[in-house]
Amino acid sequence: MSAHAPTMTIRHSPHFDARPEGESISLLVIHNISLPAGHFTLQPEQSYVDALFMGTLDCNADPSFNDLRGMRVSAHCVIWRDGRIFNYVPFDKRAWHAGKSDFNGRERCNDFAIGIELEGTDNLLYTEQQYLSLIQLTDFLLQQHPAITSERIVGHCDIAPGRKTDPGIAFDWKRYQRAIKEFSV
Repeated sequence: MSAHAPTMTIRHSPHFDARPEGESISLLVIHNISLPAGHFTLQPEQSYVDALFMGTLDCNADPSFNDLRGMRVSAHCVIWRDGRIFNYVPFDKRAWHAGKSDFNGRERCNDFAIGIELEGTDNLLYTEQQYLSLIQLTDFLLQQHPAITSERIVGHCDIAPGRKTDPGIAFDWKRYQRAIKEFSV
């Protein structure tokens, strides 16, 4: 694998801020998202997920969006079903993806984590293109942020147990971890 950044479409989410002074990036969190749940898009720039991260979601567009009213959330990247990567928050900034969270006794994971969303649900298989893009993006991030080790790549479910379940049972952790080991040797 190469240390080159994968091709990404840059979107400028307003939902981020500075990391705490002197904070290093040492955690990668894998999420999933679809809006409405289980609905996927062919036009990410016009999707409800994009609107959520850009702060423009019309919460009246679907009854399931009522809980999102007033929410200000983001992730560093979304990997769409076709493998395209949208970068919403610069990696050196704090995206608002983890919420109330804890990793190895340390709270506020957003302070030291990068959040990657996969367009999907807990129970539907992710696409080949998504895995290829996620592996390429992970390779790049590991080379840029050596404090992120394979032991410090987790699901949202791992840092917010009981509250979150993503990326879910459909995510092939073995495949992903095998690929990480291949380029970290």
